[in-house]
Amino acid sequence: MSFLSAILDLVFPTYCLSCSKSGTFLCVKCLLDSPPAERESANWIFPIFDYRYPPIKKAVWFLKYKGKKLLASVFAEVVYGRILEELSDLSIMENFTDIILIPIPLSSDRYRERGFNQAELICKELTKLDNNVNFKLENNILIKIKDTKHQARIENRSERLKNIIDSFVVKNTEKIKNKNIILIDDVTTTGATLSEARKILKRAGARKIIAFTVAH
Repeated sequence: MSFLSAILDLVFPTYCLSCSKSGTFLCVKCLLDSPPAERESANWIFPIFDYRYPPIKKAVWFLKYKGKKLLASVFAEVVYGRILEELSDLSIMENFTDIILIPIPLSSDRYRERGFNQAELICKELTKLDNNVNFKLENNILIKIKDTKHQARIENRSERLKNIIDSFVVKNTEKIKNKNIILIDDVTTTGATLSEARKILKRAGARKIIAFTVAH
């Protein structure tokens, strides 16, 4: 920890959003005690937590809009455990190996506004945990070319689908030809964004695609 970080921790101490334990915005115990995602999603999408649970919702909000980037490593630990669980079956049953990790991208305007992509932060933490054993990160494959309206602000599913259609393109297609892919995002609601990304990647030659999100 840097001297500046130590001073900031003294002046602005951090507390768990659930139990108020000092030192973290969401302690591992409270994270693991959070209710799992129970709403129905596509069988290739694996959400971890229920987004309706207030501490989870607030933690995701802190990461995205308050720049509390340490939460990316907290989320990544749990997501990584779930990835390993699924890979233990997929690698044998469906030859799901030689995997590329791809974060759902932000548009260039949204990235400039926020200064970072929360899904990319989680991916970087996942690669630290994995140490290139099961997958490698590729940031310059899936690109968002349209600055779409926030999906969370659109209630109608069909409107969400229309909003996100044709918003992604694939660069460096040779890197994903016949490769297995894991998509990472912070939250899925209807799955429209992940489905559109999957469609574009499949069209570009990817083999099998699954996705993991922090919450649903």
